[in-house]
Amino acid sequence: MNENVVDILIYLYENYMDNDQNSPSDQEVIHEELVQAGFPESEIDKAFQWMEELALRQGTEALPSRASNSIRIYTGEEMNRLDTDCRGLLLFLEHTNILDPANRELVIDRAMALDTLQVGVEELKWVVLMVLINQPGQETAFAQMEDLVYNEVPAFLH
Repeated sequence: MNENVVDILIYLYENYMDNDQNSPSDQEVIHEELVQAGFPESEIDKAFQWMEELALRQGTEALPSRASNSIRIYTGEEMNRLDTDCRGLLLFLEHTNILDPANRELVIDRAMALDTLQVGVEELKWVVLMVLINQPGQETAFAQMEDLVYNEVPAFLH
């Protein structure tokens, strides 16, 4: 299997976060279930670390208010890892109020934390979903993003 952190995040979302059933909350139990599902332990550990870092960063970074016509300038490393389609998706999500500037920065941070040379649009959609899932007051944005992920609605125009 060539599973990566995003595959594990998708599995966790679909099996533990996206249902009303009482799922195990013990990380050891979930870890063992992921091993049984065929995920490599090293990638499971990276996924748990990724989620722990997300939890630590959520709600801690307050961005100063900016003019509505401001634009995000990407670093060279961000441009290498997030191609034009990914940056276009982020711009679309911000213009449609699915992401605010603070959440956009959190999404970029978490996308850059993935252990991949380049982040694809589909992977980025899942990162956005994982960022929004536990954000207070972002229920509508989360529902819209979930619709984009599962219904494969064209996310943005080229």
